[in-house]
Amino acid sequence: MVIWSIVRRKVVNGGNSSASSILEQSWKSTRATASHPRYYGAFAKETSLVARGSQMVNSLGGFRSYLGSHLSSKAMSRVSVPCIQTFNASIRLFSSDNGGSVDALVPFMGESISDGTLATFLKKPGDRVEADEPIAQIETDKVTIDVASPVAGTIEKLVAKEGDTVEPGFKIAVISQSSGAATQAKVSEKMPEETKSDKKEEKPKPVAEAPPSPKVETSPPKEKSRAPTPPASGPSPREPQLPPKDRERRVPMTRLRKRVATRLKDSQNTFALLTTFNEVDMTNLMKLRSEYKDAFLEKHGVKLGLMSGFIKGAISALQNQPVVNAVIDGEDIIYRDYVDISIAVGTPKGLVVPVLRNVEQMNFAEIEKEINKLAKKATAGTISIDEMAGGTFTISNGGVYGSLLSTPIINPPQSAILGMHSIVNRPMVVGGEVVSRPMMYIALTYDHRLIDGREAVLFLRRIKDVVEDPRRLLLDI
Repeated sequence: MVIWSIVRRKVVNGGNSSASSILEQSWKSTRATASHPRYYGAFAKETSLVARGSQMVNSLGGFRSYLGSHLSSKAMSRVSVPCIQTFNASIRLFSSDNGGSVDALVPFMGESISDGTLATFLKKPGDRVEADEPIAQIETDKVTIDVASPVAGTIEKLVAKEGDTVEPGFKIAVISQSSGAATQAKVSEKMPEETKSDKKEEKPKPVAEAPPSPKVETSPPKEKSRAPTPPASGPSPREPQLPPKDRERRVPMTRLRKRVATRLKDSQNTFALLTTFNEVDMTNLMKLRSEYKDAFLEKHGVKLGLMSGFIKGAISALQNQPVVNAVIDGEDIIYRDYVDISIAVGTPKGLVVPVLRNVEQMNFAEIEKEINKLAKKATAGTISIDEMAGGTFTISNGGVYGSLLSTPIINPPQSAILGMHSIVNRPMVVGGEVVSRPMMYIALTYDHRLIDGREAVLFLRRIKDVVEDPRRLLLDI
């Protein structure tokens, strides 16, 4: 400000070279002292005040307002001003050091999902992250979503807390791209802890200095000590003996578990559920698998399982009984000419149902590959919402857990679900002789409002025929 006041007086009084020489001398003397990092103010709407170098300014009005006095155009042409930073209209602070801070925001979670619960942070302040590296996980009604770091840098601070309900675009963390910010964040975190510990150590001192304990002992406390004696004579044995609370744990339900519970209860309240059963001799399908499993694996790179045989049987049954593939919509019935089969997969976080789309166009190898891909994604928690949307029919295989018999619940808005169970060797009468055969119970739960018992029984019978004799698929009989 001293420099500008000298220039202003000299220029107004008509000074030519003295003003510029004084300014240049003063600038040289002050320029040498600026050795530490500086912070500059910038404005959004740029109004050029002074140009870079020793050229003259173009905006006369801006220069007048900056100097604080009126200047003539002749005097302005004689002033030589060194390099001065350009200013803009709205202020934001930034350091001259390289780097900056970037916010980590909650991504878009799907058309039918408006919010989620911040389950856990995978990183903590001070940790180094790379671009697109997950830093947190959000649980929704259908799937767990990762929040990825937008840039490579260091976690400066965490804005949200675990358990908070967040929406798309919500800021959960701040990531610093400069290396110095990480050390400053760690130091700043340690400093408050040290000050808190010092304060905690100083707090017990006034307690030791106040020894008026004998004054507090008065007659009222004696009356309080006498008060608990009368209840002891009451009939305490009549009170129920409850289990101790220290042996119980209360854990909040995850959003996925809440969603599954709601949908299954809605299914029971909406549909007229009825279940029919049948049993399947697995001898021929298991023999086919054992004979061709090595050649199948060598050619297609995937193992031949039993699930693909049941899916093929379900496709044939759905084509023979199209009402099982239909659904009630208000007062109408929607018949679907395509088959999208949902496969129920149990994960540590809950039940998910990925969908095999247009499965009627797939062969055995394509079905096995798609099942393996979706099952791995579901177990790892990386399956997307699009991969679970839709579905016209569901297959649930409780046999992998040893279930012998069950009544599965329909997955809305579908109309039926097939339940597979464990394979158990049982005595069966074949050709007038009692032999041991690997048998499986299968169950079909259906909406009796739409599907009659006849269609349900014929549906299961078709699956039984195809699984017991896979050659029917080749001959289409």
